[in-house]
Amino acid sequence: MPQKRFTSGSIRFANYNEGEQELELNFSNGTLRLYRSVPRAVWDRLCAAPNPASYWEDRIAEEYPERKASAASKPAARHQLDALFGDARSGGKGGDHDER
Repeated sequence: MPQKRFTSGSIRFANYNEGEQELELNFSNGTLRLYRSVPRAVWDRLCAAPNPASYWEDRIAEEYPERKASAASKPAARHQLDALFGDARSGGKGGDHDER
């Protein structure tokens, strides 16, 4: 499953399941949005967009069926967020470590 991490804007990372044509967008506020029936070409354009959040608003949000969920309610998404940003339950650093 292709994944893309974005470094600016409100979308933090996205996953695309080509077999299911499902696009998963993870936002900086913790929101997880799932869109169904999204063609591969739309995923490719999202990844190449100069402003992915604007592309999402203009070309995806109103065009494709959505299923909303919070990232914390989906264990796989929680694990992905912890891997990217550290586990908030352990001080945000992803575990124990020595600071010298």
